[in-house]
Amino acid sequence: MTTAVPPLDSPFPERGPNAATDAARNAAPSTAATAPRPRWERPAHLALLLGTAALLLWNLSASGYANSFYSAAVQAGSESWKAFFFGSSDAGNSITVDKPPAALWPMALSVRLFGLGSWQILVPQALMGVGTTAVLYAAVRRQFGPAAALLSGAAFALTPVAALMFRFNNPDALLTLLLTVTVYCVLRALDGAHTKWLVWAGAAIGLAFLTKTLQAFVILPPLALLYAVCAPTRLRRRLGQLLLAGLAMVVAGGWWVAIVELWPAGSRPYIGGSQNNSFLELTLGYNGLGRISGDEVGSVGGGARRTGGAGGGGGGGWGETGIDRLFSANIGGQISWLLPAALIMLVAGLIITWRARRATDSVESMARAAFLAWGGCLLITGLIFSYMQGIFHEYYTVALAPFVAALVGMGVAVLWEERGSLAASLTLSATVALTAWWSYALLGRASGYLPWLRWTVLVAGLVAAAGLLIGSRWRPGSRPGGRLLLGAAALGMGVALAGPLAYCLTTVDSGRSGSIVTAGPAVAGGAGGPGGMRFNRAGAEGFRDGFPGGPQGGTQGAPQGGPQGAPQGGPQGGGQGGAPQGGQAGTAPGGQGGQGGQGGPGAAGGAGGRGARNAMGGPGGGLLNGTKASAEATAALRANAGSYTWAAAAVGAQNAASYQLASGEPVMPIGGFNGSDPSPTLAKFQEYVKAGKIHYFIGQNDGGIGGEGGQSTRGGAGGPGGPGGGTSSAISEWVKANFKPTTIGGATFYDLTAPASGTP
Repeated sequence: MTTAVPPLDSPFPERGPNAATDAARNAAPSTAATAPRPRWERPAHLALLLGTAALLLWNLSASGYANSFYSAAVQAGSESWKAFFFGSSDAGNSITVDKPPAALWPMALSVRLFGLGSWQILVPQALMGVGTTAVLYAAVRRQFGPAAALLSGAAFALTPVAALMFRFNNPDALLTLLLTVTVYCVLRALDGAHTKWLVWAGAAIGLAFLTKTLQAFVILPPLALLYAVCAPTRLRRRLGQLLLAGLAMVVAGGWWVAIVELWPAGSRPYIGGSQNNSFLELTLGYNGLGRISGDEVGSVGGGARRTGGAGGGGGGGWGETGIDRLFSANIGGQISWLLPAALIMLVAGLIITWRARRATDSVESMARAAFLAWGGCLLITGLIFSYMQGIFHEYYTVALAPFVAALVGMGVAVLWEERGSLAASLTLSATVALTAWWSYALLGRASGYLPWLRWTVLVAGLVAAAGLLIGSRWRPGSRPGGRLLLGAAALGMGVALAGPLAYCLTTVDSGRSGSIVTAGPAVAGGAGGPGGMRFNRAGAEGFRDGFPGGPQGGTQGAPQGGPQGAPQGGPQGGGQGGAPQGGQAGTAPGGQGGQGGQGGPGAAGGAGGRGARNAMGGPGGGLLNGTKASAEATAALRANAGSYTWAAAAVGAQNAASYQLASGEPVMPIGGFNGSDPSPTLAKFQEYVKAGKIHYFIGQNDGGIGGEGGQSTRGGAGGPGGPGGGTSSAISEWVKANFKPTTIGGATFYDLTAPASGTP
């Protein structure tokens, strides 16, 4: 380093030939945590956390109840401790959500303390985002100093999909926090072979399992292998420590599973998402290996496979698979802004740090371990996301955000210290240029979106890259060279974060609701899974993509579908999805799409359905988002509700959730999320009706989901063809045959206490 260039905090201490100095370094903790803090660090750290909080809390209530499927479970858990424990969709405890309940618990406690509302549900999620930034900062700082930690924290906070999901109520927010905590604890354990920290890492993975089941285990192989090989202690002790960590993981994640499996099935809610009322089946099937193979029993659109595609791989109804999936049109803008830079930094960091010996506590070996830990997690998670055949949504990529951000901060710190080397300066310069070009490409995917920013990023990035290269080659000790280098570095960081920042601001300026959401503006050429609905201050803007995706999801309706929805609603819904005659979802904002065609045997059959209204809304509700409950319907549900266990029953959890959240009364979701779970059976439903436990059945206008759905071979959102799909249809038909319909606030209600004739 030259004295004329004030360096970033070095990730490594000064190295020299003095053996005594080296021995002292190896005997002491090998982190930057013990170094004196520069004056600017605390204010900068505080600004990072406050800025993250401001970004995540701004306009938070615009999303309303966000994903009403989970909000309804939160509301139920705030009223019933049994619903809280099991993660039930309703306070009557008829069925659980299709995930374990850990992510629901913080939100339910917030609602129990402060009442039901958008802020009460979503603030815990935002605070998890701030917590993840803090943990990431602490993890990177220990080996690479505060400057690298600040860059990593900023890169994470400004990842568009992170700005989306830490303002939303899906389980991915807590999952990402716990995965970050796990890596932090493993790195702390490696720095001295501390059993305590490895056990904490196991406990974090166990809690992550109770958040999103098997996805929590994805990062286990690289972390366990890293500790087994690199921990500075004898092999026997390393293996014993890993066994203890595994035990902690089993205890932290298994206690709830054991209670659920041992609890008598008749006195607990049905396990949503399973076909046999088993959490283990749910874990290994619909939420587990089925996501990899595409064989998710009871899913909608996840099983039909295709071959070919841009990445050379196949895909199901959720988009083409392949090595380029994370860079594709509808996913690239969520996570990939700094992904190329992170991969380059991983390679560069490993090359620079590889000279360290394994069995020491040296700064160099810990830095190498950090690159292996964060890089291993990024690679294995990214590869699984790229090639999984089953249900895959863009927002899943939030799990990659801390890995990408950590590698960028660490890599910049290492290359900055080595900038006197031609190879290091070329790598740093080329990375800035590549990042600028990729931001230019991503910004261009959204038609008419900030064209001035697109060109500014490209030009400024090339200028910064040239400045870094020239400044690093300047004569050592030159003041102009030092100033040029620092200016180019600052410009390069600004360029790298400008595009993601714009996407984040677009995301927080408008609400997101429904089951499937994306960050940033709508992009052209999206292929794959269905998109959510976004709302700006002027109202709904329509659907982002069609459902279920397919090669041209969101751009082409299914053959023989009904008339297109209102022209202002956005692209056609319905997508090809493998259904020769799949119904077409309407596209008016919350309006009424035309009637769909006869649902064919492909993946879209259940979602299309004969005469289905809008798959995302409309009077009858839908699979991906519920309906807007009218004041008249809400009043009817509240009337004498205390006399019933459930104020109403409705097919599909999203439909039921809408009425439950509006009325505050339990509404039974027949068939769970997809309407395909065999819960309750027709006989059980008839038993409930006979006992006077259900007041109303809320029907689907024009057939709709669960009414007269198409012949879906996978038991989609309602037709009789799939596992459990016949249950919801049988209940619907039985109600129609025995009770008179009446229209309340635009919705069809059946009063189950007043049969049309005789005793049901």
